[in-house]
Amino acid sequence: MNATIPRDPSLDSTVALLREGFPFINNRCRRLGTDVFQMRLLGMTTICLHGPEAVRLFYDQGHFVRTGAIPKPVQKTLLGENGVQTMDDAPHRHRKAMFMSVMTPQNIRRLMTLMQEHWEAYAAGWEQQEEIRLFEQAQEVLCRAACAWAGVPLSEADAPRRARDFATMVDAFGTMAPRHWRGRAARSRAEHWIRGVIRQIRKGELAPAVDSPAYVVAWHRNLDDELLSVQMAAVELINLIRPIVAIAWYVTFAALALHQHPECRAQLLADRSYLELFVHEVRRFYPFAPFTGARVRADFDWQGYHFPQGTLVLLDVYGTNRDAQRWQRPDEFEPERFRHWQENPFDFIPQGGGDFLGGHRCAGEWITIEATKVAVQFLVNLAYEVPEQDLSFSLARMPTYPRSKFIMRNVWRLGPYKPL
Repeated sequence: MNATIPRDPSLDSTVALLREGFPFINNRCRRLGTDVFQMRLLGMTTICLHGPEAVRLFYDQGHFVRTGAIPKPVQKTLLGENGVQTMDDAPHRHRKAMFMSVMTPQNIRRLMTLMQEHWEAYAAGWEQQEEIRLFEQAQEVLCRAACAWAGVPLSEADAPRRARDFATMVDAFGTMAPRHWRGRAARSRAEHWIRGVIRQIRKGELAPAVDSPAYVVAWHRNLDDELLSVQMAAVELINLIRPIVAIAWYVTFAALALHQHPECRAQLLADRSYLELFVHEVRRFYPFAPFTGARVRADFDWQGYHFPQGTLVLLDVYGTNRDAQRWQRPDEFEPERFRHWQENPFDFIPQGGGDFLGGHRCAGEWITIEATKVAVQFLVNLAYEVPEQDLSFSLARMPTYPRSKFIMRNVWRLGPYKPL
């Protein structure tokens, strides 16, 4: 006989989730003494999971599907409607293979070179300014590099507003407040623009490299051997560019870590191997994705609990990365914890868990790691002042970032960009 899944006693937990934000699921797990509990979310029974064993379960595609799990408001802002994140089984594997085909080592190296060039160009401009806000500048750097890499033309005049639109889509996913509507408007503008790019490629008016994301997406065929619709191709090409712009969140948190932990800067300069440890700890410690969702494919039992078909299930991403049973001193910023880390796909999940190729782990995670490394190497080759400002961030805001957007003053390059 199955046990009853522990229940959050609230009649509906929606308001509490929006009020608490990132730590909501972990807070309830601690309060109830469990890694699985149920609640009502917008009136629907919802099961919440936490911890590495829950991650292993959640990414078992025999038990869960993504169809119907991603709310329309999130699709209309962050992800686009009916994109790869909403698919399952053979159609998902086929579409995911398209994404993974552009994640070759050669392609990633090309993107990193573009990022280095754009960081250098922006730094030259910063030297002529009294101060800059890193969060906003990083969005532009990453947008320019991503579009050049993807084969999407981007004029000098358009770059700032396109970067803002991509960032606004990301900023909209955790709310129904005005920034949600700004996110919808930003997506509408971006999709209109990228539909035009797809049409130009198919008409032969634009000829990106054959291994570029724009070319690959424009000519991708589904399992019925049909080209994607222009709209669907635009959604998926945006799904390759927008996440690169979103790395601005990690870049800004990396700068915050360097400021609040100056010993890390010295260690980065002294020990080449420390860079990857530092970047992993930035991705573990600072909040980006609060949770991710799926629906139960068919009735099953796990650890004595019954999961009914169709039930919405949320996996605690933020809390799992700070799980006290897995991480010593999880609330401390300690890059050295990754020195002897035995990597597995279920305990460290800032961009999802499980398998890259056939599963729902983020296809761009390798890019995120390498791009953050490039940015950190760039930052430690700069001299700058961090004036008095509000560097706090709210865990109730999803996504979140330092309130001041990390102001840097009197920026000066110590020399040309060089890897650590």
